[in-house]
Amino acid sequence: MDRAVSDIFGFHALQLGCAPLRALHHNRMPHQWLACENAGAASHTDCALACDFTDLPFATQSLDLVVLPHALELVSDPHACLREVDRVLVAGGYVVITGFNAFSLWGARQALARIGASMVLPQHGELISPRRVRDWFKLLSFEVTAGRYGCYRPAVRTQSWLDRWNFLEKAGDRWWPVFGAAYVMVATKRVRSMRLVGRAWSGQARKARVAPPVAHGRHVPFSMQDPS
Repeated sequence: MDRAVSDIFGFHALQLGCAPLRALHHNRMPHQWLACENAGAASHTDCALACDFTDLPFATQSLDLVVLPHALELVSDPHACLREVDRVLVAGGYVVITGFNAFSLWGARQALARIGASMVLPQHGELISPRRVRDWFKLLSFEVTAGRYGCYRPAVRTQSWLDRWNFLEKAGDRWWPVFGAAYVMVATKRVRSMRLVGRAWSGQARKARVAPPVAHGRHVPFSMQDPS
């Protein structure tokens, strides 16, 4: 996350949710906000504001960067949240998203919780696959400029088992990167340019055509002479 936001420049940046993660710590924009979705979370942290992530209290096209660390997994309508991010971002602005991949070992462990297994991720919310996020970006005219997967080890809790499965990190990054448990995605807002349809009129007035002069002499073509 630090590498993703360090080279994004502008004036106004916003982080939505996950207050313990300082996602904008390495960003150098002068005006930064940290938002929580409910007042209870904001009272226990140093959040600047509490707001609905589908109705942000910012003017249209007023932010240069919006960071969503696992925010899409916790909101009631993730697509509406992305539409709101699209509204507040300036043309050429950036959005950085982190999430848990549903098609991973962690996602499989979470699915097993439905039949009695223990939960390793928050019980509320929905795991959203990166392909689904890309489809939403395409609908909103965002262009994905960077991305990365990580966390290929199983969802184990003890450090000893984490060390035993450590070899999967390098192997997964090389052989099956799309099955990483976590992902980071960076996208920029593109604005469609206006396209003229139809005939392009010239700005210069055309000169009236003048018939070329015809020389009239005393010599008349033979076919037009009087046969007498």
